[in-house]
Amino acid sequence: MKHSLRRFSVAGLLLIGISASTFAQSAEPINIVTTAVPFLRISPDARAGGMGDMGISTTPDINSQFYNVAKYPFMKSSAGIGLTYTPWLKDLGLNDVFLASLAGYYKFDEQQVISASLRYFSLGNIQFTDALGNDLNQFNPREFGLDLGYSRKLSDQLSLGVALRYIYSNLAGGASSNGVSYKAGTAVAGDIGLYYTTANEEGQGWNIGAAFTNLGSRISYTSDATQKNFIPANFGIGAGHTWVSNEVHKITLSGEINKLLVPAPPGSTGDQSKDSIAYANYNSDGVVTGWFKSFSNNALAYSVGGEYMYNDQFALRAGYYGESANMGKRSYVTLGVGINYNIFGLNFSYLLPSGNGVNRNPLSNTIRFSLLFNLDGNMETGTGE
Repeated sequence: MKHSLRRFSVAGLLLIGISASTFAQSAEPINIVTTAVPFLRISPDARAGGMGDMGISTTPDINSQFYNVAKYPFMKSSAGIGLTYTPWLKDLGLNDVFLASLAGYYKFDEQQVISASLRYFSLGNIQFTDALGNDLNQFNPREFGLDLGYSRKLSDQLSLGVALRYIYSNLAGGASSNGVSYKAGTAVAGDIGLYYTTANEEGQGWNIGAAFTNLGSRISYTSDATQKNFIPANFGIGAGHTWVSNEVHKITLSGEINKLLVPAPPGSTGDQSKDSIAYANYNSDGVVTGWFKSFSNNALAYSVGGEYMYNDQFALRAGYYGESANMGKRSYVTLGVGINYNIFGLNFSYLLPSGNGVNRNPLSNTIRFSLLFNLDGNMETGTGE
């Protein structure tokens, strides 16, 4: 499908994380923290999407790889696969822009688990034009992240997990602009997670999780070594509690906080010479230096959510997501439902529309869905355990 240049520009800005506004409901300028490959920050499954985009400390499920790989050893089933499809920018009438994800795990025994996942983001078919509006060529910008993880129990209540990720991002397909040739960017990153639970056989108890995600190299779209972008390294921590009544009613309430481990770019001073030097210094920062410098900004996001489960078959979910001004100051409410039958599970989520312009979430008015397969028996909970 052919898109107009204007529509591509809107989608592209959202894709590469460049905010079109430096004001967030205030007359004071806000220095937004931006990264490359922001699709790695999108919740890629419908269960988390219905609970305020949280997954670090919720009960384990098939899609744990995307949030906290350490949760897998507490899965009751020995293997599972999950597939999710998320339409993107439906409010703009774009029908071929989407995020798709695939995750799976296999338990060697009660202690060790191997897992893998794939996230694929497609921006649709784009018509490139020159400055005069003449057609040049068409291209399908796309990105993906491929993961492999390993996790194991350290005790009956504590587990540790690690994952390695390969990231590929091709936004311009070799196009050139102002004498600069653009190429596909690649990066390598890793995750480290911890998960602690006091849940009994019925599932009642506390769940606590912490995870470092996307700790890795910077990514570049040109041959200029000084023009490298940070990827969305993140530290998240959360806790939740599940109450069980009459063995058929389960209520879980959870909360999480995430800190983006990326330094804020230098703000504009109006002096081009000073701004150039400041930006060059920013680009020269190493990855580890950037993690430590990130604590000088307030790039925080937080989520609260709940899940009601009936007879391990039907689930109702709701959540709230908010973020600081340095993250864009978005906030929204999410809803979700889930159903399990035999070896299959289905989850749906819906994001209530909120915000305007660049503060409006691209998933507003979008229904996303996940299909789950338990490979060794019946679905035991609405989470796909």
